[in-house]
Amino acid sequence: MSKFLYITGILLVLNLMPSLSEAKKYTVESKHWTNKYDRYFRKYTKRYFGPSFDWKWFKAQGIAESGLKDSSKSHRNARGIMQIMPATFKEIKNKNPHYSNIHSPKWNIAAGIYYDKNLYRKIYNRWQYLSEGNRLNFMFASYNAGFGRILNTMKKVRSKKNKELWEKVKQLLPKETQNYVTRIQRLMNN
Repeated sequence: MSKFLYITGILLVLNLMPSLSEAKKYTVESKHWTNKYDRYFRKYTKRYFGPSFDWKWFKAQGIAESGLKDSSKSHRNARGIMQIMPATFKEIKNKNPHYSNIHSPKWNIAAGIYYDKNLYRKIYNRWQYLSEGNRLNFMFASYNAGFGRILNTMKKVRSKKNKELWEKVKQLLPKETQNYVTRIQRLMNN
């Protein structure tokens, strides 16, 4: 068995990525949805989430963050397509020295997906019982509001029922974060 198939099999068994049938069920609709930057979204999704994971989730995130405008800058100084904070990019660059420039669409997308991977792992390690969809909801919410805020909010909600947890936590999050996750879900027609 090839190393690739072995690792892919392990990730599927650990439920760290959706099955191939799950990954193909989503379509994205948005006026911003073009093929621009697809190669970067595909490449870095494959690198950090595996070949079966639907890269369109991260493109939908890029649309939600900036409308795929590489020159975007928020009022909080977040930059680029994935709206990475300069301090966060610096931390990511320490582990990935080849990530040369926050303003480069390639490295901005790579850094955003790398950061998502780290958030996803933190969520998986704490709440393994969550469904894939809820893990994604919490990952995107953490990207927007910060993992610490999501962690503190989840501690306030005492529910082990997977289907109820996101809905209960969502109600306690800032409207901006609620709308952010909802926008990504709508872009994915989910």
